[in-house]
Amino acid sequence: MAIIRCNKCTHLQEQADSEIGVTLACPRCGNPTQVYPTIFFVTRLLEKYFTAQREVIRLTAAATAGAAPQAKPADSAGPPAGVDLSNTDRMTSNEQHQPIADWFGRKQVSVQIAAAAVDTSGFFDEVATMIGRNLPLLKEVLDRIRWAQQKGYASTVIPFDGKSPADVQSLTSFCRQLYEYSFVAKAIPNRQKNNLLLAVQTAPAVRHFFNGEWLEWFALMTCLEHATARRKQFSCARKLGLTLADGEQLEVDVVVLIEGMPPILIECKSGEYRQDIDKYVGLRRRLGLSGTNLILCVAGLEDEIAKGLTAMYDLSFVSERGLMQHLGRLV
Repeated sequence: MAIIRCNKCTHLQEQADSEIGVTLACPRCGNPTQVYPTIFFVTRLLEKYFTAQREVIRLTAAATAGAAPQAKPADSAGPPAGVDLSNTDRMTSNEQHQPIADWFGRKQVSVQIAAAAVDTSGFFDEVATMIGRNLPLLKEVLDRIRWAQQKGYASTVIPFDGKSPADVQSLTSFCRQLYEYSFVAKAIPNRQKNNLLLAVQTAPAVRHFFNGEWLEWFALMTCLEHATARRKQFSCARKLGLTLADGEQLEVDVVVLIEGMPPILIECKSGEYRQDIDKYVGLRRRLGLSGTNLILCVAGLEDEIAKGLTAMYDLSFVSERGLMQHLGRLV
């Protein structure tokens, strides 16, 4: 069942799945209220619960010790405790990025910070997380939207023929979420033709997202959730520009500096990746990093191929599925 929860009077009620994405009048007060898939509603609720739980643990530990909460280590600076990582602009500050700039500075590498690239107050991170956690099913939606954008078409169609009822429901729910967050201009199901029409957005930020930036957002949020779950302080950056001592310039998709560790560098590839392997092997050597800390995250990469490539090169190859497992071995 779907769920409706009124933000005005807090009325909570189950709704039919067919009404997911529809805005209804609250049965109690009449306030316009969005109908959400149960899994989406529960996921966001758990995120807020665990954020609050971590803050209670931190404050309880500080009170038990009879002292104020400890200052953050000098080599890391995550957002203040209690901040919702999926909805904050706190990470855009100079203070948050400074530990990363300091680490690279000690390697005679200057950095160019794209502060807004870690602003999660929009919906890029939420949609990227949905995609990364269910890429085999949602990949066709991404591919069709990207193809339509590249060709300059106004719309694309997601066919449901041959798909199970559960998959059709999941695809429909995802497309409705794309519409709710304005990643598409329209999402119109056609039961006669057994498909769903999507009117594509032409905004550059949305085009870039479907062209591969979704994987950067997914990798970033996976790292931050992993560090936070282990109560580790961190600094993070996305689209970090590097200027090496000899003047060579590079860009790293995701950088996360977790307290007590060398930085984790992640290069994200949703398409071809082989031509960049030598470049990142060289960067790893110049920075003096272990191969486990320089990661090539390739969307849809098969586990056996990832294992083989990792054995061939002193880098870590993972898929979006294998990223969390790799971080578990690192942190």
